[in-house]
Amino acid sequence: MEVIHHGGQRTVTGSCHEFRYARGRAVLIDCGLLQEGDYSDEAQTIDFEMDGIEALIITHSHLDHVGRIPWLLAAGFRNPIFCTTATAELLPLILSDAIKIGMTRDRRVIEGLLDLLQELIRPLKYDQWLSISDDLMIRFRQAGHILGSAYVECEVGDQRVVFSGDIGCKNTPLLPDPTPLEKADWLFLESTYGNRLHEPRRDRTSRLSQVIQRSVENKGAVLIPAFSIGRTQELLYDIEQIIDELQRQPHEKYEFPVVVLDSPLAAAVTERYAKLKALWDDEAKDRIAKGRHPLDFSQLVTITSHADHERLVNRLRTTGEPVIIIAGAGMCTGGRIVNYLEALLPDARTDVVFVGYQAHGTPGYQIQMFGPLGGYVELNGERVIVNAQIHTLGGYSAHADQQELLDFVGSAEGRVKRVRLTHGDPAVQKVLAQKITAQFDIPVDAIE
Repeated sequence: MEVIHHGGQRTVTGSCHEFRYARGRAVLIDCGLLQEGDYSDEAQTIDFEMDGIEALIITHSHLDHVGRIPWLLAAGFRNPIFCTTATAELLPLILSDAIKIGMTRDRRVIEGLLDLLQELIRPLKYDQWLSISDDLMIRFRQAGHILGSAYVECEVGDQRVVFSGDIGCKNTPLLPDPTPLEKADWLFLESTYGNRLHEPRRDRTSRLSQVIQRSVENKGAVLIPAFSIGRTQELLYDIEQIIDELQRQPHEKYEFPVVVLDSPLAAAVTERYAKLKALWDDEAKDRIAKGRHPLDFSQLVTITSHADHERLVNRLRTTGEPVIIIAGAGMCTGGRIVNYLEALLPDARTDVVFVGYQAHGTPGYQIQMFGPLGGYVELNGERVIVNAQIHTLGGYSAHADQQELLDFVGSAEGRVKRVRLTHGDPAVQKVLAQKITAQFDIPVDAIE
């Protein structure tokens, strides 16, 4: 057995792992978009041979795990694509957007690729074993990262190789906790936050509420760059909770600012989340039973048309009013959030709230690192001065932190025999490798 990495080994994007389980036979685990440094069309080109790759197995529908699928199809891949049922629902939405942004806006090409995708997708339920061949069986287990996310168990004879995809945090809104490991002879483990701990969920909601109250007092905008899948829905869930708590307090009426979801993709994904509420966790189902609507409350306004988006940007550029804007892209590499940032970063009344990982080289990383120092960011080739207040709410990460990753390794009924870290910065991987070795006495493959 051998694993060849075509992305996402020493970086936090572009996950793509070729699992060669027998001579001349392999499967591909994820095929993600490269979002660090050069994330141009050319950087996404499939530069590896596909001979012998019998299937693509998808852990979840975030772009850094699926965004290169259009390029894979364009390169001639025509074998089955296995994923969970929820991922099968979300994938066409995500890839349609990715094709338009990164590949082409030719409607016929887009429709052709999406039709081909639908022909190849094979949805599977969680915990259901499937024979890919006489030598390989696979099973999806709950990863608790976003709706439909899974880690993948690959059984070859008496050997089990596990690819974590992205492991989620415990007690994440809407989602069940990750399923404990059964066993792993070789575990490929993500390491995004392998060197740190997240703030508690309750703390993040309190801090978000404080930022919103500052917006009301200063008559400024709160800009939240958010990924369309997972993070956006968690934000809406928590904002609905904040509103509910404020309405229950015995004080004079509190005027909560309008919440604007300015993203056609995020709006479509949120609708799918609502459609798939049977997969939600018990806490979310309890809110629905009480007549609350965690993803569709009265203060929420959704913008889909570009004209309405431009009107709002221009209005906020010249008027002071409290408003919460949730828009993509999550790392500020494109999308509608960039227009808001260009218009409002120079305004000291603005608050920018980062709720997800900002990869090195992205505009989001520049704002996060240099904005608090009075620096600038380059957007669309222009320098934009940052006078806005910059906040990072680590508790919104959809990735497990160091302790949760260690808990995942330790959850196995049988001992994990070998680990290789993926999807993380080398310095972070080094810290996590030392922790795993010290706590479990498990060999961790050298970081190449």
